Amino acid sequence: MEQAEAQDLVVEGLKKKLKTKSKFYFNDIAKILEMKPRLAKKFVNKMVQDGVLEYWSSGSTSMYGLPGTGKQAAAEHED
Repeated sequence: MEQAEAQDLVVEGLKKKLKTKSKFYFNDIAKILEMKPRLAKKFVNKMVQDGVLEYWSSGSTSMYGLPGTGKQAAAEHED
């Protein structure tokens, strides 16, 4: 699978689920890609570097989402 193909799959998969949640665990994304975690991690890291996904961490939990989605995104842009 190429990076562009993986990117399209993830973006479409996450957009379908945006009505219920805006942040996703790594395993959710690996499941969308239908890949083992080690291989999926390379694609996910590249998507974060390219700005297609954003990384979010609470300190104990790491999650990913589409940039500009969710309650956290709105709060980060407040003055």
